[in-house]
Amino acid sequence: IKREVEKMRELTDKPFGMNVALSYVKGTNVIDFVIEQGIKFVTTSSGSPNVCTEAFQQAGIKVFHVVPTLDMAMKAVDVGVDGLIVEGGEGGGFKNPSPVSTMVLLPLIRSRVDVPIIAAGGISDGLSMAGAFAMGAEGVQMGTRMLSCAESPVHDNWKQAVLAAKETGTVFLNQESRPALRALRTERTAELAPMGKFNVMEHMANLQELYFGGNMEAAIPLSGQVAGRIDAIKSAREIIEESMADFEKIMEGLGKEFNLIDLAPEPTQVSYTKKPVIQAYLFDANYVANFTQGNYWESPLVADDVNALTLPTKYYFTLASDFIYIPGDSS
Repeated sequence: IKREVEKMRELTDKPFGMNVALSYVKGTNVIDFVIEQGIKFVTTSSGSPNVCTEAFQQAGIKVFHVVPTLDMAMKAVDVGVDGLIVEGGEGGGFKNPSPVSTMVLLPLIRSRVDVPIIAAGGISDGLSMAGAFAMGAEGVQMGTRMLSCAESPVHDNWKQAVLAAKETGTVFLNQESRPALRALRTERTAELAPMGKFNVMEHMANLQELYFGGNMEAAIPLSGQVAGRIDAIKSAREIIEESMADFEKIMEGLGKEFNLIDLAPEPTQVSYTKKPVIQAYLFDANYVANFTQGNYWESPLVADDVNALTLPTKYYFTLASDFIYIPGDSS
């Protein structure tokens, strides 16, 4: 690992991070090791972030923890992590035995936490990135897509297996035990699939032969369902640049197609000295919302001890016996 860190420093002067799989480094000095490398960003997984978050943060390292369920997300936030990597069950690698798809998991966790979220599982391009952002992510993580990129050190046999895989070309293994995992369908994994429980490590002993020797039957080739969407080996630069360009194009196109930009009116300033709004009526939608003190719309509305209120146009308010009309609607 130290050699890989040194190689990264030779390749770039930009910040980079490291993953710490907590369950697999027990009894080691990995926390001190990471700190000594001067790395400023760490993702933790496969264990409780409670064992390292404080030490990393005291060393100036940001900690994002990988979570497969809402309960685990809440526990990680309680520990004080800086952010979450919300990984759906369609992703490759070690998994929770009860997988939840990104489309369900991401918006659920987003509705319950305020920390930044990186979405993982099923992400391979700008289209899937746009979907993740629509569901509350601030960033995305690509695993299988980057595993199969031109610069990836894994053997070309594995990359070609990803390209050849269909959307149904993975299997979910060891679901009655831990760790469960998602992998490409091979002769070995197809035989393991009906077995609800087995010793995973026995089937990972020859990883070097799989990763770098190209023997797809030597061990379990971890990969996500998104392999079914990958049809070309591209450079890391191409993947990033194409993903960002497509993401921006898709987001702009959605805004135009659904007139989202036109639906966001300029704010209007209203002064008042009485208690907060009792009722608000939106003319063009015939919508009525009952307000209580301090419980306002999801707009930057101020508390009742401030005498200015910023709101979109097309509203009027009942303030005790007074009537205030906000310009912007001729009716």
